[in-house]
Amino acid sequence: MENQFSRTELLVGKEAMERLKNARVAVFGIGGVGGHVLEALVRSGVGTVDIIDNDKVCLSNLNRQIIATHKTVGQYKVDAAWQRMKEINPEVVIHKYRTFFLPETAGEFDFTQYDYVADAIDTVAGKIELVLRAKEAGIPVISSMGAGNKMNPAAFEVADIYETSVCPLARVMRRELKKRGIGQLKVVYSREQAIAPAAWQEADGSGGADRIGIMEENSACIGTGKEAGERRRIPGSNAFVPAAAGLVMAGEIIKDLIHTKV
Repeated sequence: MENQFSRTELLVGKEAMERLKNARVAVFGIGGVGGHVLEALVRSGVGTVDIIDNDKVCLSNLNRQIIATHKTVGQYKVDAAWQRMKEINPEVVIHKYRTFFLPETAGEFDFTQYDYVADAIDTVAGKIELVLRAKEAGIPVISSMGAGNKMNPAAFEVADIYETSVCPLARVMRRELKKRGIGQLKVVYSREQAIAPAAWQEADGSGGADRIGIMEENSACIGTGKEAGERRRIPGSNAFVPAAAGLVMAGEIIKDLIHTKV
């Protein structure tokens, strides 16, 4: 009998679809990358998803975030995402948290209840804590690296964090995870050289493009969300690069879930 997952079942089989239905995945960060991760998981038949984000949809999100429409501007992202996911699959179970994930809020989450964790947040403090908590619970985790200031959606690849290069955020993560004894982390990253937005170049003179790596590394500092926000520069983005990163992440999660007993 045909159902909304019939075409997926043709590729992966009935047993795999049952595994997806019984799986619970946590998506931290419902922005340009995380929104596409979430939607791909729900469209693939994942039965339960936790979504964690404290931001509201704003006008500048419309160029790249799949949950952002003129109708959802002003709504909390988790609320807009919940509504959209229910329209895609009314039976999906969505647990939503209006929370900015940092070490200070990590205790709100029991990682042992998840089958997979998707890290799509953009502060190093949160990313490191997320990886530590998932590893401690023995739960698979995949982390997105920098997607801002890039133009090539075909440049993303999946690798271990210690095999990455070029990406300034990945460089910071390698250093900080090594300090904490983390020996492996699956990531989605791009070796494309970032572009210095015109506004940055105007502010910094001719050195803008040369200093972009330093700027990005400094923006991914370890501190509170407020402090990090004050120190970081707003990156340029587009409709296709964050989406590509998110879909690659979702594909890895689905692949791993259907080959792992859930």
